Amino acid sequence: MTEKTIESKNSNKKNEDIPIDWKFFAKIIGLLLFLSLTAYFLFNIAMESVIHHRREVIVPDIKGKSAMSAIEILSENGLAVQIQGFEFNDSVPIGTVLRQIPQSGIMAREGRIVKVIFSQGGESVFTPNLIGLPLRNADLLLRQRQLALGEVTESYSLKFEKGSVINQEPKAEVGVAKNSMVNLIVSAGPPPSGIILMPDFRQKKIDVFEKWASDNELKYERINDDTSIFPKDTIIDQSPESDAIVSKDSSIKITVSSRNSSDSSSKEFQIKYSVSQSGSQRHIRIVAMSKTGDRELFNGLRDPGSNVELSIPYGSAEKVRIFVNGILVEERPVK
Repeated sequence: MTEKTIESKNSNKKNEDIPIDWKFFAKIIGLLLFLSLTAYFLFNIAMESVIHHRREVIVPDIKGKSAMSAIEILSENGLAVQIQGFEFNDSVPIGTVLRQIPQSGIMAREGRIVKVIFSQGGESVFTPNLIGLPLRNADLLLRQRQLALGEVTESYSLKFEKGSVINQEPKAEVGVAKNSMVNLIVSAGPPPSGIILMPDFRQKKIDVFEKWASDNELKYERINDDTSIFPKDTIIDQSPESDAIVSKDSSIKITVSSRNSSDSSSKEFQIKYSVSQSGSQRHIRIVAMSKTGDRELFNGLRDPGSNVELSIPYGSAEKVRIFVNGILVEERPVK
């Protein structure tokens, strides 16, 4: 027998003599199972904590809205959207939300998925929201929606850049027949010397308006509202509307809050709403609700990414509702 054969047999014998420590392997497996279970339960606890810390929101009514509007409204409320399906419906424009699950008006936590069913049929389309868009972009969007650019007129504006759409007819999100014409009013920019446009003074202090009126030698009528819930000397309404041409013969009326200001600012309920960064201008409306009735706090257009900030005294309202493009998106208790 050769030396190599003898060494091979000795080596095999040594390997057979090494005992397998099954208890050690069992401990390792047990430890791995314990760590896995611990990680699983910690993950569940963390996720449950995150879910319960999400604020509750009101599910908005998106039925009859276009797909883009529905996504924007749900996004502003911290809700997600999932397409449930499509159905043919000759009386409803294509891309319109037919049904939603859950229904509007119920409370849901942020992050909840809202399932929607869209319409596939008809010869109707939605007019897009063109306010604030450059004319060229508005024309392109109309063509994409199978609509046509109608009459285009210009008007001076302090609010909109030159060449941007100020107004449209029909209004946004209206169902019309395909190939219908949409008429636009486009900003001609700030007016030349000699033409005075009315700025938007709502929510500003009266001294800002008084300086503007004095600089332009304009007369006005001041109307005091002692039932207002706004801080004293805050402008709550104006006539004419912003961007209207005014002159020395114009009838200008300014409604100002004359509420007793004995309450300290620390007793004011602060309202701040941030407009979504995406999309175009949105129509924001904020309403204070109380047992004595509803009061409109704000009503106007705001650019994407801008903020609406207001303050009202505690006790003047029970809750505040915020509407975006006519849709209730948020309700806040005044407390």
